[in-house]
Amino acid sequence: MSIYEHAITLNTGEEITLEQYKGNVLLIVNTASKCGFTPQYDGLEALYKSYKDKGLAIIGFPCDQFGHQEPGNDDDIAQFCAMNFGVTFPLSTKIDVNGPNTLPLYDELKNKAPGLLGSKRIKWNFTKFLVDTSGNVVKRYAPTAKPGDIEKDIIALL
Repeated sequence: MSIYEHAITLNTGEEITLEQYKGNVLLIVNTASKCGFTPQYDGLEALYKSYKDKGLAIIGFPCDQFGHQEPGNDDDIAQFCAMNFGVTFPLSTKIDVNGPNTLPLYDELKNKAPGLLGSKRIKWNFTKFLVDTSGNVVKRYAPTAKPGDIEKDIIALL
């Protein structure tokens, strides 16, 4: 299945397919509002503002599977992100990235870019996947990788 065939529901309730991002570099991140990595929203937004007009798209996927660090509903999450970090890139509805209810997009991402030692499981919030302009999953980044640390990889794909 092409990454572009996946449907997601934005936190606004709008259902889209990733087809609309064809030709863009896409950064996909599972997020949480009460995590030690939550300040990465600042870096993600900075990347988005710097490169969205050059073809970068970022989608945040709130997830509450790690230490109950995303307890709010979709409206709470959107409000938190906008008020505290000025987030303007799209967010999905809250999803699962592991287990029986994993969003199919995440199954594909994990299969195409496994983690350390071939592990497919997402280990924590703010795991990032970089997708090129043709829909190829290029790289997976650990939660500890700050958005600024991957800027050079994004630039190389734009």
